[in-house]
Amino acid sequence: EMCIRDSGSESVDYPDFAFEVARAVSEGRAARGILICGTGIGMCIAANKVRHVRAAPCHDCITAEMSRRHNDANVLCLSADLLGEDLIDRMVRIWLETEFESGRHGRRVEKITRFEDQK
Repeated sequence: EMCIRDSGSESVDYPDFAFEVARAVSEGRAARGILICGTGIGMCIAANKVRHVRAAPCHDCITAEMSRRHNDANVLCLSADLLGEDLIDRMVRIWLETEFESGRHGRRVEKITRFEDQK
């Protein structure tokens, strides 16, 4: 399932949107989420506060691909101010189509999950 929320040109507090999307992913109501703000950084910081969310701030096609392939990122964070629309479209497509490799990367992601579960 996909949840789309758009604030339009209205100024909003980005954590509200980041927490909403991150909770949907954390609770299994969405497999993945995509967050876009001015730089993508604030959204990423907020989303990563939610349990079992692995949000990645990506700035090109390679970081979008590798965030999925090696880190199993489940939330993509993008910059509306620094990336063009065509690049964002390519990055989203790559991120959605790229599978997690697992193997040694799975072991590392599992270590992160175990640490998080100790809290």
